[in-house]
Amino acid sequence: MSHRREFDIAFVGLKPGVHEYNYEIKDKFFEAYQAQDFSNVDATVKLSLDKKTGFMLLKFEIGGKLEVVCDRCGNPLPFNLWDEFNIVVKLVENPEEMNEQEEDPDVYYISRTESHLHVSDWIYEFINLSIPMQKMCSEDEMGGPKCNKEVLDMLKKMDTGNNETQNPIWKGLEKFKDLDN
Repeated sequence: MSHRREFDIAFVGLKPGVHEYNYEIKDKFFEAYQAQDFSNVDATVKLSLDKKTGFMLLKFEIGGKLEVVCDRCGNPLPFNLWDEFNIVVKLVENPEEMNEQEEDPDVYYISRTESHLHVSDWIYEFINLSIPMQKMCSEDEMGGPKCNKEVLDMLKKMDTGNNETQNPIWKGLEKFKDLDN
């Protein structure tokens, strides 16, 4: 848990203005969280914290690379990270109540008595949001050297096989297919 302290920013002593923080993110960072569907993380996070009176503007710039598993063939697929996220952190008297009522996910409330800002959960969330839901080789790379050709062949066989076999439940419905009303 001690390595988590590097993701705490003591903002009370900071002068108003922009302050920059850089983080190197590796696989070890994700050990504190649930199992991930990616590996070999080599990411950088540049955090710009613009301290104002009563609030802070945070800009996270995510870059680097990692490996995901291709949804089509199951082989490791290198993926480049490149994204940015903004958050407004407001200092208020009742942060729990305000966070429950806030509908904008880019606004977060903390207590005026807080002295540290914990950014590790945001970094975790933003790296995960930088990865697309569907992870596949592009169409021109499909079947290339990184693809598992055995799996692709099996998918082709299954695709053609589905058209030939029909479920007997639907057999009688064919006569209604081309009826005009």
